[in-house]
Amino acid sequence: MVYEDSAGSSTPKARRNEVVNAEKERFGGIKWGSAFFGWLTAIGMTVLLSALATAIGVGVGAANPSGAEQTADQAQQNPETLGIVSGIVLAVVLFLAYYCGGYVAGRMARFDGAKQGLAVWLWGIIIAIVVAILAAVAGNQFNILDNLNGAPQIPIDGSLMTASGIIGLVIALIVPLLGAIVGGKAGMRFHRKVDQAGIDHQSGVVG
Repeated sequence: MVYEDSAGSSTPKARRNEVVNAEKERFGGIKWGSAFFGWLTAIGMTVLLSALATAIGVGVGAANPSGAEQTADQAQQNPETLGIVSGIVLAVVLFLAYYCGGYVAGRMARFDGAKQGLAVWLWGIIIAIVVAILAAVAGNQFNILDNLNGAPQIPIDGSLMTASGIIGLVIALIVPLLGAIVGGKAGMRFHRKVDQAGIDHQSGVVG
């Protein structure tokens, strides 16, 4: 097939879009396998970033001998402030973790990055529901998400249904969704660069 480098649909970028649209029509859509591996990445990053945040907090306290006493006093005098700081840290951890998860899913699936990010988030919700049912039926020892800070959980005993618990639940639901979608779109863009490089080479365009 011969292409002419002129304005309109024959430009390298336009030809790339045509090729991508044809490939997307055949291979696009949510890829649940890719999304699952993205979710595994997100959970792993949640654990690592939570541990890092805890280590930083401990390090700050160790650097200041009276840090532990001041933290206890702050919690007694102004618990709302301490809760806000914890909420911000949790939001940052979840956004970065699910950004990584969405990125992995977007890179693996190649197309529909936003949908892959959504699927990563949905895997988290699905697994949270399954774990909640398993814990309710077989005992709380099967609540494997209990020790993962920020992992979506279903409050089957009502212990999370307080003002702070609801806020935490909202953070654990909305922030990962946003992070996963942004990450999924970022992962997909890598393939668009690869596609463009192929079209440019075929057209004899030097970048």
